Amino acid sequence: QAWTSGINEASKMALLAWEKETGIKLVQINGQRRYGGPPAGWVGGPPPASTEVYIARLPQDIYENTLIPLFESVGKLYEFRLMMTFSGLNRGFAYARYASPEDARNAITTFHRFQVREGCAIVVCRSTQKRELIVNGLDISVSQQELEAVLQTVTEGILSVTLHASPCQRPAKLAVLKYRSHEAAALAKKALMEGNLRLGAAGMRVDWLDPQLKQKLQLWKEEPSSSWVRGGKSLAVPRLAALRPSLQDVLEYLNILCRRHRLRTPLFITKCVQVNTNGWQLFWYQVVIPGYHVPISGFTWVSQDRQDQSEHEKAKVAAALHIIRVLGESL
Repeated sequence: QAWTSGINEASKMALLAWEKETGIKLVQINGQRRYGGPPAGWVGGPPPASTEVYIARLPQDIYENTLIPLFESVGKLYEFRLMMTFSGLNRGFAYARYASPEDARNAITTFHRFQVREGCAIVVCRSTQKRELIVNGLDISVSQQELEAVLQTVTEGILSVTLHASPCQRPAKLAVLKYRSHEAAALAKKALMEGNLRLGAAGMRVDWLDPQLKQKLQLWKEEPSSSWVRGGKSLAVPRLAALRPSLQDVLEYLNILCRRHRLRTPLFITKCVQVNTNGWQLFWYQVVIPGYHVPISGFTWVSQDRQDQSEHEKAKVAAALHIIRVLGESL
């Protein structure tokens, strides 16, 4: 273990003394230090994913000698993983996996906003078990086969790779990577962020796949089956990758759909939250439909390539098409 000179010496010595006294072996690999998985004396297979909690806002010089006894006080630990820097500081977050979902719920109830030190309240919540990454800024020439081959050599546990044309960085591609577990995805994220894939354009980024973007990518890829009739003509909803419907057409059909389900006229809010140098704008939208149980919100990228519509109108079109699909699936 390499310790930075700026580390809290008392915390370091307390951890080493605790390891010696308890005989617990902590294994550090790929940016995390692990206890258990399974612990000594464990019988049977691993507990389900619902037994893991996420711990955040940890002081960087607090270690397992404090955290493991604390989290063991409410239930049996199967595994504890503290994310580490190579200098010996923790990265401010950890994962605790319990023997049962009940123990995990007890940990959340007991320790969320618990002060591990005066003025240091931690966050404890259910682990989301994210398994999908997005890689933005891949070179336009990268092929599916080439990307898969590279990923197999630098990451483990990958289940699928999907390439898309990037909506916000042209010309470039983005890739969605799905892994067999959250742990495999987290290790892959770290490896990809720190490595040199030689596949990216300038500004290549790796992050967790946002659910809103995932839904948007699925809409781009799928050809909707729904259609509507206007003036005796059937107008199929086109793919979002090549949208050219007018705002009037889309809103007319949406209003018909809402009336059919005894809902009132939708109310739209659109807001530009990001502008790229290449002219693409990221809009947040929220649509409230009186009579529908929840507001529907999301994000969409729009460009300045169509002058007969403002950017807000384009965002409204994308939002309306999203609502049409949501209503078609839920009503």
